Amino acid sequence: MASLRTVVLLLAALSESAFAFQPRASRRALAGRRATGSKLRMALEERSTTEKNKATSIGPATILRKMRVDIPWLAEGDAPPSNKVNIPDHVKAVLAQPAAPKRVRESVERVARVRGRAQQAADDARAAQGMDSADSSEWYFSPPPSPRQVTQEEPLRVLVAGGGLAGLVTAAACEAKGMQVAVFEQASAYAPYGGPIQIQSNALRALQRINPVVYEELVKAGTCTADRVSGLKIGYRRGNKLAGIYDKGDWLVRFDTVGPALEAGLPATVVVDRPVIQQIMLKHGIKEGAVKIKSRIVDYENLPDGGGVKATLDDGTLIFGDVLVGADGVWSSVRKVMHKLGTGANGFAASGAAGGAIDDAEARKLARDTVKIAAQASRRFSGFTCYAALANIEASNIEEVSYQILLGSDKYFVSTDGGGNRQQWFALIRDEVGGVDPEPTEEEPYPKLARLRKEFCNLPGGDQNGDVWDDFAMELIAATPEGDIKRRDLFDGAPLLDTLDPKRLWAPWSDGCVAICGDAAHPMMPNLGQGGCQSTEDGYRLVEELANVGHTKDIPGALGTYSRKRVLRTSIVQGFAQLGSDLLVDFDLMMTIPILGPFFLTMTQLSMPWVLRFLYTPEF
Repeated sequence: MASLRTVVLLLAALSESAFAFQPRASRRALAGRRATGSKLRMALEERSTTEKNKATSIGPATILRKMRVDIPWLAEGDAPPSNKVNIPDHVKAVLAQPAAPKRVRESVERVARVRGRAQQAADDARAAQGMDSADSSEWYFSPPPSPRQVTQEEPLRVLVAGGGLAGLVTAAACEAKGMQVAVFEQASAYAPYGGPIQIQSNALRALQRINPVVYEELVKAGTCTADRVSGLKIGYRRGNKLAGIYDKGDWLVRFDTVGPALEAGLPATVVVDRPVIQQIMLKHGIKEGAVKIKSRIVDYENLPDGGGVKATLDDGTLIFGDVLVGADGVWSSVRKVMHKLGTGANGFAASGAAGGAIDDAEARKLARDTVKIAAQASRRFSGFTCYAALANIEASNIEEVSYQILLGSDKYFVSTDGGGNRQQWFALIRDEVGGVDPEPTEEEPYPKLARLRKEFCNLPGGDQNGDVWDDFAMELIAATPEGDIKRRDLFDGAPLLDTLDPKRLWAPWSDGCVAICGDAAHPMMPNLGQGGCQSTEDGYRLVEELANVGHTKDIPGALGTYSRKRVLRTSIVQGFAQLGSDLLVDFDLMMTIPILGPFFLTMTQLSMPWVLRFLYTPEF
């Protein structure tokens, strides 16, 4: 990874020299934006530890920006028609294989069924009864008999902190192995945050092994996205005669996701609404009453002599188990205790279960508070704020394209098929950490939409840099009500191998009878769509190791084994996601560099099947 990072950073630095081939007006606008960006970065570096960790340009890139040559005629000319073809021959060949799923246009009936089920599942979650109360006779209110042999009559007792995807998958895996399990979720309402989730082939295999009924129900409820093309597009016209010319919306890289899945014998990727996933997990994977809301685990203590673990809820209640799994998200309380982080490292932040209950006013306060939390939690502000929404629209290219990224300078626009003729979209924009949108006023009642229209403007004059964007971004933005758009800053963290602590190196994610998984262990940028998938793999592997425990004294060893087996793979995926996000915003500049630009594009195209082969492995 170190050598890969060096190569990528060098490419990023060289990409800045593309400035030399921009027409004078574009260069002037770009120079002004770069100068403003430099001042902003200097200001941010003075504000907090978190912001100092933000990705910034390296020294050689700054020097290369100043290398300017005024050759405007280089950018004139027509782009090749092949750049506009959605499905190239190499993707057609894969999609034509007999085993590959075939796209079927969504009928009116299916659209109504998908949308209706998502709404009903969300309503059911909000109206759930009994999730905020617990009988005093519940097993977790008394210490388990330990040390002891683990038997069918005396199975392992597992506490799970966090009721998002990672927590629910871990709980379902525990149930499948005959363990007793209880999930403690901080949310006051079990309301979903965000839109549908891509359950990619590797995660589907894990779910299939954990609980075949859950797997079958998810596939049945989902929409296949592996039956069309995916890839990267340029957001606006860019390039030159020496490096290649690209019109707005032209393809840079196209690939399929089903080929590597078929090679590995894995099922094809599907997208499923979050509340539907929760509904299926609670109905088919976890016993009724196992999930408790309004219950946040804030502390724990490993008990002596193999006596398990004692955890403390935020109201002071003590609970006990043989094992505690911290699946409580990027601001994990369990991780805070495990790694002895600052006192504010576990401040409230929206989990997959809690986020849907947060309104705009709460989100503004949370954005500011998160800056302080991240500094204590050793999390890196990625440099991006993210606007996200689910638009009820049949996208203009939906029959051929399932996932695409429109690339621009300091921002990019991601869209994916959400099923039911809906598009899940994300607008990632470089911005200050803790930033918030203005409150609605009579003059501007829709501040989020107003900003997005400027950032991805497809009208003459273009955005702040003078770039006129492809119509597709505005097609989705215009179909989205202001109230449906959520904004949050994106944080990730250094892979947990990045430490000199011998104990952490040997067992990076465990401490005695306690382990962490999901975003608590490896928060990552969203561009690979692997955050939830790696969390699913975590839950499967963790419980597989616990299933081999014959005596409670063996629990620490099993959790250490889980940690060591998972940390390298997730660190690589996490690193790919970090590097990819940092490079996407300079991709447009790379398109203007003779020789290097076309080479970079070709290598990106050739590498995608290998990246997917690494992700889509049947063993994890």
